[in-house]
Amino acid sequence: MDEDNKVIADARDSFGKGAARKLRVAGKIPAVLYGHGTEPTHIALPAHQIGLLLRKANAVLNLQIDGKSQLALVKDVQKDPVRQIIEHLDLIVIKRGEKVQVEVPVHLEGETAPGTIADLDLHTLLLDVEATHIPENVVVSVEGLEEGTQIFAAAVELPKGATLVSDAESLVVNVHIPQKVDLGEEPAEEAVEGESTEVAGEEAAAESAE
Repeated sequence: MDEDNKVIADARDSFGKGAARKLRVAGKIPAVLYGHGTEPTHIALPAHQIGLLLRKANAVLNLQIDGKSQLALVKDVQKDPVRQIIEHLDLIVIKRGEKVQVEVPVHLEGETAPGTIADLDLHTLLLDVEATHIPENVVVSVEGLEEGTQIFAAAVELPKGATLVSDAESLVVNVHIPQKVDLGEEPAEEAVEGESTEVAGEEAAAESAE
């Protein structure tokens, strides 16, 4: 494991909103660690370091709890909806060599044929991967693809050791020509032309009457 993922965790025995608020004021984030038949462990983690590590999807932390190392996968992040401050983390115990199922972001690479665009219909793929080798993303090349090209999950090249769990027939990428936006200017011009024709007809009728 990368040394940058090593996180010093403090055990905590006080709970509730008041205790959590005090932790956050002290620059800590409350978290719970569970899995592999173990009793849930309540810990506090350094907020700044965790904020940096969570920039990467499916972050794996090398927790140091009372001098012992424990690998954990970030399963759920609870944030304040307004301030976007991390309020709580759910962590799952993992072991080296075991497989886990995670949602991995899909990243498009390249440019489609001139005049076309690629729509990303599926932003993540559910993969079965080794817990300590979770890919940051799955890269899909759209270089030179023509209108009407569709890429389904089964056709996506996966990182080494990864297995697709998502539906193989799920549409991931759709290449098409973007529709032109009608700004409604032409109908307005037609209306003006119609008015001119109507006026001309009235003038002709007036001349006939004379």
